[in-house]
Amino acid sequence: MMKIVDYPFEYEEQEEEGMYEHYRLTVDPGQSVMRIDKYLSNRIDNASRSRIQAAAEAGNILVNETPVKASYKIKPNDEIRIVMDYPRRELKIIPENIPLDIVFEDDQLIVLNKPAGLVVHPGHGNYSGTLVNALAWYYKDLPLFNSEDPRPGLVHRIDKDTSGLMVVAKTELAKNKLALQFFNKTTERRYQAMVWGTPKENEGIISGNIGRSLKNRQVFTVFPEEDYGKPAVTHYSVLKSIGYVSLVECRLETGRTHQIRVHMKYINHPLFNDSTYGGDKILRGTTFTKYKQFVQNCFKLLPRQALHAKTLGFVHPVTGEKMLFDSALPEDMATVIEKWENYIASRYE
Repeated sequence: MMKIVDYPFEYEEQEEEGMYEHYRLTVDPGQSVMRIDKYLSNRIDNASRSRIQAAAEAGNILVNETPVKASYKIKPNDEIRIVMDYPRRELKIIPENIPLDIVFEDDQLIVLNKPAGLVVHPGHGNYSGTLVNALAWYYKDLPLFNSEDPRPGLVHRIDKDTSGLMVVAKTELAKNKLALQFFNKTTERRYQAMVWGTPKENEGIISGNIGRSLKNRQVFTVFPEEDYGKPAVTHYSVLKSIGYVSLVECRLETGRTHQIRVHMKYINHPLFNDSTYGGDKILRGTTFTKYKQFVQNCFKLLPRQALHAKTLGFVHPVTGEKMLFDSALPEDMATVIEKWENYIASRYE
């Protein structure tokens, strides 16, 4: 968070996931009457009036908690909140003909099933072969998907090696309205994960601030004292206990980086084959050679963390209709779960 001395001002770049920006401002008591779009464009870096006006059109500018138009005249002591899509970066996007698994599409948005192994947007070490490169090809005639925007239409993302459902906007209006839903945590997101062991409680809530580890900046960790990191809440329920592993459902209240993976490790049930958080070792089970070989075979069949974004719900940005999508577990996860079930069944027999 950043404070500006001249006037009360707060900036928050959300973990979900650097997709949009949130600003809070309090109008100075001596401020003269002025249109809010002009006022905000003068005070927020990289915020043109057109970008401010797009946020207003989507209902993303609130004054004293009430949405206002771009023409609203500010008054002294007004409390202003604004949510905007992330500003464009100087990075050339090359359209690439990468297949997309499209679940739903209309003139405002697309819902797709991202496969494991596909990076969502370009970044350090991944300048091509991403979902954004695929979208740039698929939507090369849409204004939103131009070569200068490395995150066109994105309002959330999931990890490279996590599979599952994502929604992508096709218009600026849809992008702003969807971003506000993710910011306000009104979307519904349910994941299924295979974890080591079985939690003592069939249902539970995991809470604790998540931030970068102070020992290793490449990973994240939980700070239970809440003196570092950002608040994170995950609801979990055990769907199936399969001997030394379990299939669990996780529902997110917040959207922190690696949230499910970090929270499940925090309660000593890391995701199966999650190499970043210790799940790529045999953490439960026997010492028999045959068992060790079985687990290693499962790791080969599922060479990633066992996590799938299964359910996604949101309100359509134009029609107001409640949209809810569900996807089947991908083949690698389904196959390994079946192998575990057969292995445990054979042991009991």
